[in-house]
Amino acid sequence: MTELRLAAKSLDVTPPPGHLLDGYAARADVATGTADPLRASIIWLSTADDPGVLWLTLDAIAVGCQLRSELAAAAGAAAGIPPSHVVVSASHTHSGPSGWTGEIHPVIPAAREADLVDALVGAVRSVQLETQPVTASWRSIEVVGVGTNRHRRNGPHDNTAGILALHSASGALEAVLLDFACHPTTYGPENLKYSADWPGAARAALAPAVVGFLQGAAGDVSPRFTRQGRGAAEVTRLGSLLAGRVREALAQPGLELPQAAPVIRRTTLTLPVRNIPPAAEAAKVVSAAASHVNGKDDPSGRISQTRLDGARGQALMSAALLPPAYDLSISTVSMGGVCWINLPVELFAVHGACLQADSTHPITRVIGYTDGYFGYVVDPCAAEAGTYEALITFFDQPTTNQLLKQTADFVNS
Repeated sequence: MTELRLAAKSLDVTPPPGHLLDGYAARADVATGTADPLRASIIWLSTADDPGVLWLTLDAIAVGCQLRSELAAAAGAAAGIPPSHVVVSASHTHSGPSGWTGEIHPVIPAAREADLVDALVGAVRSVQLETQPVTASWRSIEVVGVGTNRHRRNGPHDNTAGILALHSASGALEAVLLDFACHPTTYGPENLKYSADWPGAARAALAPAVVGFLQGAAGDVSPRFTRQGRGAAEVTRLGSLLAGRVREALAQPGLELPQAAPVIRRTTLTLPVRNIPPAAEAAKVVSAAASHVNGKDDPSGRISQTRLDGARGQALMSAALLPPAYDLSISTVSMGGVCWINLPVELFAVHGACLQADSTHPITRVIGYTDGYFGYVVDPCAAEAGTYEALITFFDQPTTNQLLKQTADFVNS
């Protein structure tokens, strides 16, 4: 009989202070310390004759293509498996260092820092992975109060958490692969300390199990309407809320999955970059957006400010030398009736729902920020309204439709 085996590790990879933080154009100062640790978590499922899949989840704004290649090679070497069997995902915390990936978009100029990259990759490469037999089960549960659509409180968003639970032969919970869709933006641009934000607090609340966190279709989902503050207490509150719901789900019987290694499939999609408005037109958009900023520290004020940030970002894009197209790495991981679709973009909630609806798999989870990063993919409403995300996306609506169709075709092939 095939025996499913697990190796799970959580590494503290927090850099020292003195490095620039990523995620907010309004923040220019370097990190002064650590609010809570940044982690690289490894969950590797395999069998004696199948390398299976190794998930490497990182508390970072993104994992660019170069960093993804380096981390996949390092994790593959540690496990003794091909890098193609490694999936690298970022939590999208806005309180991690920019130096790991470097510039992910012209809106926030940044450079890779060799010392930070070397330390991170070295920690992953040197990890000791010991496997043990486990059983795998699946659960999903609704989580209300962590995030909502960040443009309209009642707008579309997926408030379900997907839970892959891995138990030892003795029944102990060894690891959880958890996915949920919401920006980790409890901390704002005024924060100068490293933090995994609420995903880190949820992970800590589920200890001692190793938790790998996968960010869902969260492009237009955040705690903008749910957070009650912007400090450590609120990070803990939101993370504990999610963890509490996960524990409720784990207390109930789950869907037992086969004792077989997960299967990964990969493809590459080439997508054209949209026509960016020329500098003069982009400058007019900036002026128009600036005239609507109201300066209020509430959701309406933050929306108007982010539109101004988007207009400024589009102006930077008009001055940048963007390529005519990008190559996006897309993958699926399937295990029994569960399928994870992995994409290197920030999908809007409606896109995640479309991919789930089009999938022929009984259970489909849509994961972003994985194996690369190519910014936002926006829906028609955002494109028409000229939201922050629509102003800085690399892709127009026909290309977005192409991405969704080709991804769905690949998932069901």
